[in-house]
Amino acid sequence: MEYRKLGRTDLSVSALSLGTMTWGDQNTEAEAFEQMDYALERGVNLFDNAEMYPTPPKAETANRCETIMGNWLAARPGAREKIVVATKVVGRSHMSWLRKDGHEPRLTARDIEEAVEGSLRRLQTDRIDVYQVHWPDRPVSQFGSNPTVFNVPDRPADETPIEESLEAFGRLVKAGKVLHIGLSNESTWGLMRWLGASDPLPRVASIQNAYSLVNRTFETNLAEACLREDVGLLAYSALAQGYLSGKYRNGALPEGSRKALYNRLQRYEGPGADETINRYVTLAEEAGIDPAQMAIAFAMGRPFMTSVIIGASKMEQLKSVLDAASLTLGDDLLAAIDTIHRAHANVCP
Repeated sequence: MEYRKLGRTDLSVSALSLGTMTWGDQNTEAEAFEQMDYALERGVNLFDNAEMYPTPPKAETANRCETIMGNWLAARPGAREKIVVATKVVGRSHMSWLRKDGHEPRLTARDIEEAVEGSLRRLQTDRIDVYQVHWPDRPVSQFGSNPTVFNVPDRPADETPIEESLEAFGRLVKAGKVLHIGLSNESTWGLMRWLGASDPLPRVASIQNAYSLVNRTFETNLAEACLREDVGLLAYSALAQGYLSGKYRNGALPEGSRKALYNRLQRYEGPGADETINRYVTLAEEAGIDPAQMAIAFAMGRPFMTSVIIGASKMEQLKSVLDAASLTLGDDLLAAIDTIHRAHANVCP
């Protein structure tokens, strides 16, 4: 496993990291323990969580992923010092069940402080290594809501200033409850505003955005900003929630898959998606490479990539995807990928 420095911090994180969003819904606690044990054995040291996980988010399952990870840490003496614990606080949301008094979450100091205390308690740790904003307080394109067609969202009157949120994070860092901060589902403008407000407040170390063969929108502006400003990308959905593995090819609907269970994958079913995904899967097959491993290796090899977050509901999936850690794509294959991309760019933003 390769390790890479996270931003300007002193943390070195594995090039592949473990996502947790299936635990407590698709996966039992015992299955989650097995995943963490195996990932650690394979050299994965960054485990990514969130207060709202598992997904899809709902009141009856909220916080389960953090609770499961905390139980694992309690049952594995010494494991805490071997891993980088990352979790997230939700941005502007209607998920009122996440707050004690039932108000709708925002990125106010009050919300951030309540959220971090809850995460620390559930994770059974005294510190969070990377504490991330899951999405902004302001309305932005996220989770496929803006398919590369610009629109101007309404600006809420109660929008929380970035400076207010950052000051709250600063107090948490000063108290030692949080070591470093990160963003997620953020834009270039937002990233630069956070960075601009960081002196003497904490500096953003990472950004967790979607990145895959069918969604390379990160490359347009964010990649340059992150490279020049030393902000590490922690990419999610590098497999386009399973589509790039070929599992849904030709209308297939595997039993127990996220599409079969939740039917929430419309982000990967827009115009041109089927044709483009099929082209990538076919390209991998012609090269004699597992399509999922090709997709992961491609993301992992980008010059702006710090770590690719992988998640799995089955151990055989996790084992196969982790094998991509040793896979390097040749120049001819990379050129073929770019040829497809130029003709079918960002069909699943």
